[in-house]
Amino acid sequence: MTFSRAQYAASFNVVAAKYAATRPSYPPQLFVEIEELAGRPLSEADVLDVGAGTGIATRLLHDHGANVTAVEPSAGMATQLRAEIPHARLLRGTGDQLPFADATADFVTYAQAWHWTDPSRSVPEALRVLRPGGALAMWWNVDDPASVWMTEQKERLARRVPDQHRHVTPAEAGDRIRELGLGLEPVCRDDLRWTRETSVDHHLDTLASHSFLAVLDDAEVESILADEREALLEVFPDGVVVEAYAVLLTVLVKDDAPAPQK
Repeated sequence: MTFSRAQYAASFNVVAAKYAATRPSYPPQLFVEIEELAGRPLSEADVLDVGAGTGIATRLLHDHGANVTAVEPSAGMATQLRAEIPHARLLRGTGDQLPFADATADFVTYAQAWHWTDPSRSVPEALRVLRPGGALAMWWNVDDPASVWMTEQKERLARRVPDQHRHVTPAEAGDRIRELGLGLEPVCRDDLRWTRETSVDHHLDTLASHSFLAVLDDAEVESILADEREALLEVFPDGVVVEAYAVLLTVLVKDDAPAPQK
């Protein structure tokens, strides 16, 4: 069965609580690298965290001293964010049409979210709302390609669910920005690696929070996860799963680019 982009996006309304409970966070070094590439601190910066989801990055940006406004289109995810971080400033909106005036932010950030935007709209929108010297920063946790078991799992899932929604991939982010023809030159890093230990059940719940499974019917998801449980226990017989991630980071500083054409 083939699903539309809208159906994939809407699936997060159903899995918002599972997403908040199970999705991996981000390592502290990531924020050091963001500040280094942006040439400015997060502390006291005005940050728009777009596609904030349940607030995983929103909370971390706040902990780094930023003045964060979360922007999230999904009603279910926004409700979960409010439950997770009651004090957060939250607006409903998308990166393709940011609900902010010109030159109002020091950072526009996308954690695990920029691939849901239309780059031809979201990049000019980010540049519009950024102040001079502000930075667009986007990052993703992806499976570490050096992890054999995670690579094998990805291949199994691709065979079981071949019609997954095709986004802009994290590895393509810099190229897609350059292809806009606006003279933009982002900086990309892919050398940050980290791991987390979790249980088999927790890992399976993490998988279930992804849109390519969330759009399927319950019986099909249960069958896929049952097979994955069996495969995981062959690799981790003690039930403790070691997930290995690479963080892909792309940063674009507004001063490095001309103002977008309106």
